[in-house]
Amino acid sequence: MVDTAAHLVDRVFPEVPVRQWVLTLPVALRYRMAYDADLTSSVLREFLRAIFGSLRRRARSGGSRIRYPQCGAVTFIQRAGDALNLNVHFHSLVLDGVYDFDNPLGPRFIVLPSPDDDEVLRVISRFAVCLRRLLEREGLGTDADPAEADRFSTEQPLLAGLAGASVQLRVATGPNAGRPLHRLGDRISANVTADFEGPRCVSLAGISLHADVCVPARDRRRLERLARYAARPPLSTERLSRREDGRLQYRLRHRWRDGTTHMLFEGVELVERLAALVPPPRFHTVRYNGILAPAASCRDQVVPAARSRSVATGTEETRTTGQKSHGSTATPRDASPADPLRAESSADRRRRLSWSELMQHVFAIDVLECPRCRGRLRILAAITSPTAVRAILECMGTGSGSRPPPARSEIPAEDLFAS
Repeated sequence: MVDTAAHLVDRVFPEVPVRQWVLTLPVALRYRMAYDADLTSSVLREFLRAIFGSLRRRARSGGSRIRYPQCGAVTFIQRAGDALNLNVHFHSLVLDGVYDFDNPLGPRFIVLPSPDDDEVLRVISRFAVCLRRLLEREGLGTDADPAEADRFSTEQPLLAGLAGASVQLRVATGPNAGRPLHRLGDRISANVTADFEGPRCVSLAGISLHADVCVPARDRRRLERLARYAARPPLSTERLSRREDGRLQYRLRHRWRDGTTHMLFEGVELVERLAALVPPPRFHTVRYNGILAPAASCRDQVVPAARSRSVATGTEETRTTGQKSHGSTATPRDASPADPLRAESSADRRRRLSWSELMQHVFAIDVLECPRCRGRLRILAAITSPTAVRAILECMGTGSGSRPPPARSEIPAEDLFAS
């Protein structure tokens, strides 16, 4: 999550406004998209086509004479809902404007006004029409044969059962199969609860679209936080706890309209939820579209410029790790030595962050700084021998901490899940 967000900010997104478009789909379609990778790609293509069409139309209506306005987006395909339920939805980080490449002075970005509720409704209406046509072409319309439309239940009945139960918030296997999951909270009637919808949030025919979050052009720190949010993992261990009766309690990020605040799982029920969230093989959960796509002809003219690493940095990395530095990297534009998230501002970024850089981004800790002299530490060796590791730890006075963690075979079967 952190590595992908840092890569997008430093190497992909130009310094222009970025708006997040969040699309949720009908429940029946979530089940089909859970295993049909081609259908998911087609739905995403129609969704981005509707957004790009809105950007181009508003750019031309604003008086700008642009023949070929170019748009760009990075989409995260999320598969989990707040309660670990199967909910395939899209978080698209879209450039909030268009590029004009007819400008003789170089690419020019045209910032567009924020879309109003009517424009968001126009986008979702256009997408709903295209989605209906797509499902009819794929044989998944209202008149489709259920047996032909649901091949997953025939080819993979166990996974299909897990996915179907997860979408409906029900138990898939065991003595409670088919029953709703246990919930905790001050349950109230949903009929007396107001509908929590804000600006630029529209629902139509089971489809919801939210487009109220926008990051200004030079706020790179906030853009990285937004990318982390879109790339977050489905399970948060900080919200998971064990009750006295042995069941697992998972706290929701937001209180539901019926008052639910926690979900209760048996151990096997939690495993069912996690199994349903695994994407199909060779399925990419991060997609690049428009001018930000890898094969876009003008991509190099808009993404942050990549610079080669300095000779000194490459030599030091080769000496300490025994590996050569490949490729070029970009330097964060808003980096400063006092910024804990950008402590490596003097060196160009590689394609992926090192373990020490990830520690800086996640915990704001510079693990390569000597606590005594504040100098820089470097890796001397990687010790893997248990005997040598034990001797070093005992010499340091760690006591019982010198014993390595027990192997899986040493843990009783009933304690595997608890461990």
